[in-house]
Amino acid sequence: MSELHSNNDLQVQQLPEPSIHEITSKEHKVPTQYIISIDKFIILNIFTFGLYHIWWIFKAWRFFLQKDQSDIMPAMRTIFAIIFLYPLFSKILDYAKEKNYSEDFSKPFLLIIYLLLSVIAQAPDPYWIITFLSFLCLIPAFKALNYAKLHSTEFKTIERTAWGTKYIVTIVIGSIFWMLVLFALYLEMTEPQM
Repeated sequence: MSELHSNNDLQVQQLPEPSIHEITSKEHKVPTQYIISIDKFIILNIFTFGLYHIWWIFKAWRFFLQKDQSDIMPAMRTIFAIIFLYPLFSKILDYAKEKNYSEDFSKPFLLIIYLLLSVIAQAPDPYWIITFLSFLCLIPAFKALNYAKLHSTEFKTIERTAWGTKYIVTIVIGSIFWMLVLFALYLEMTEPQM
């Protein structure tokens, strides 16, 4: 409530201080969201040996931190993705349904397949390479989140259609590593058994 104080000819108007909620809502505005196509998501995951999906999980949690103005820790939820993947699927699907997303996906099934593919990393050569396909379990959630962002009026969403420099550099470096891995596997498979 504002008060007016008079002291001789000096008038001072004391305005109410903004509440903590008003301050934080201004500070936690969702920035412009940049999304990529499913094709780019798949290509980047292949050329980064499946590491791109970890970055995507972090960005998804960071988005919900900003949107919901919550106190979650996106980095910790990414590090412990096996524990927090199901809640992420739930948040994404709920948010997409709010935006009239018509598709659905089985969160438990995708989580189980993701876990199985992650365990295959311990398999002998060359079967461990299959573990890099674990990102395929994220595609339904990826599509749902992209849909929700594109249909949201609370923030601006831009789809990156061009292959920027950082994507091209990632693909070139990933290609070199894939060639080295495949060459090493070839050498190991053609090595005479003793």
